[in-house]
Amino acid sequence: MAEMWKGNHAIAEAAVRAGCMFYAGYPITPSTEIMEYLSYRLPELDRAFVQAESELAGVNMIIGGAACGYRCLTASSGPGISLKQEGMSVLADEELAAVVINVVRYGNGLGTLYSAQCDYHRETKGGGNGDYRVIVLCPGSIQEAVDHVSLAYELAEKYRMVTMIMTEGALGQMMEPVTMPEFQEVKRNPWALDGHYSYKKIGIFDRDSMKEAVELNDKYAAVKANEQRWEDQGLEDADYVFVSYGLPGQSTIGAVKQLQAEGHKVGFIRPITAWPFPEKAFEKINPNVKGLITVEANATGQMVDDVALYIKKVQKDRNVPAYCLPYVYGIPAMKDIKSDFAKVVAGEIKEVY
Repeated sequence: MAEMWKGNHAIAEAAVRAGCMFYAGYPITPSTEIMEYLSYRLPELDRAFVQAESELAGVNMIIGGAACGYRCLTASSGPGISLKQEGMSVLADEELAAVVINVVRYGNGLGTLYSAQCDYHRETKGGGNGDYRVIVLCPGSIQEAVDHVSLAYELAEKYRMVTMIMTEGALGQMMEPVTMPEFQEVKRNPWALDGHYSYKKIGIFDRDSMKEAVELNDKYAAVKANEQRWEDQGLEDADYVFVSYGLPGQSTIGAVKQLQAEGHKVGFIRPITAWPFPEKAFEKINPNVKGLITVEANATGQMVDDVALYIKKVQKDRNVPAYCLPYVYGIPAMKDIKSDFAKVVAGEIKEVY
């Protein structure tokens, strides 16, 4: 039965039901309610909660819990996630399964408290030092975010890597009807540390670091082949295709449906995984498409880079224009998306690529 839940609280409860045994983190708006909720919810079930002295300490504690084979969680926003990048690189190097939640807020440095999508580049390109990647899920509703929590743990354990749920400040703070999943049996990864056995990672007994690189590339190639997720509609005959994720993605879908009703040949792709990017969706796009348009909640345009890359990979013999509508922060209104679409068609907004 669906009940009204606040986004951050719903995500936290979903983690409890997915078998999260340990949370460590540090408070920061607009993600703090995840931590606050788990501060009493986990002890109720004899599970562990730690408010660490810093974001860096929190993610390092997660490294220990993950090495012991338990489902662990940390969450933050903006600069807090930046501080966790060293630990995420270590998790990747050790091939440990963990889930990280980023409730994205806008701005450089300390930033602001506005809801945004300005962390796209960091999360999809690795974030910390090295060649690693993390799986990035981008929910467009609270229900989808709840459903993504269990999926995030399954993917993290399947590939022994970090999975991030990249939400937005507005999603964490708003309320929607949500149907919660049943409780899962708490399990411990069989390959983990247990006092007698030490887990193995790629290349740990091999001094040939080139072999390690090859095996990591094979793993990431498998993720890209098998774990692309997206929603699409109207691609086969579209003159223009919109690409947008998260809450702006929902506004974009609404605008596309209104434009279709007005006679425009438009379609949309809503990425559900930002990494691996859903390049397979681009194979369905009309070979005579006139342009692709990203709708993003950041100042500079970020996802447009990937959109331009993957349409080029699919339509190699054409230079398909890629446009960007960056609305800086918040959730763009459908009327604004439609108005800016008219400017694209009229040539008033120039392509990025």
